[in-house]
Amino acid sequence: MVTTRSETVSTPDGSFTAHVAIPDSGSGPGLLVLQEIFGVNTYIRSVCERVAELGYVALAPDMFWRSEPGFTVEPDEADGMDRAMAKMGGFDWAHAANDLGAAFDTLQGLDECRGGAGVMGFCFGGTLTFHAAADLDPAVAVSYYGSGVADSLDAKAEAVRCPILFHFGDDDPFLPNEHVERIRARLGDRPDVTIAVQAGAGHAFDNSFNPMFANPTAAAAAWELTRAHLARHLPTDETA
Repeated sequence: MVTTRSETVSTPDGSFTAHVAIPDSGSGPGLLVLQEIFGVNTYIRSVCERVAELGYVALAPDMFWRSEPGFTVEPDEADGMDRAMAKMGGFDWAHAANDLGAAFDTLQGLDECRGGAGVMGFCFGGTLTFHAAADLDPAVAVSYYGSGVADSLDAKAEAVRCPILFHFGDDDPFLPNEHVERIRARLGDRPDVTIAVQAGAGHAFDNSFNPMFANPTAAAAAWELTRAHLARHLPTDETA
């Protein structure tokens, strides 16, 4: 049975919380799970549980802690999208690398985390995942529809050394197909880079909690690719 708890992540200028999910085995490799613009909400906590069911110790840090600790938006909130977009617009990118590094160190320092650690993120977190893959030393990375990845290529692409899987939908109003092609042109010939595009899928297609975005067919296909990618590069007893 997956168990969950909160952990505190400490930085030189403050601390913030992170949601943790522990697999039934009690230990395993770690996976940093990075939030959408809606915070560490019900959906992201459910992703942590899915990850733990694969045998990973999942840690989802509150990346908006500097402006509003504990900020979350659920799909049934009438003004949720506006609130989330405003929060994203005020995100302090200057501190992102340090906060990601602190969260990654906290994950690796957990007693239950054994056998290396990777990173996975969605939407805003998909972009953060690309940054983490460049700035940290994860064993593996999975980036779901990171709308800022294409604009980060010049700054980050050459520093990415871990195997990375990118997920996109070909009908994403927030992430033009032209951006996917820019990523493919820059990284697509690398043997450790996989770019998967789900036909007919829009943005945030994995988010089954939000009917505005959910695409169960695309989500299932992408999750199987994710499971196989993680199993290949950061295996657990469940995935090996």
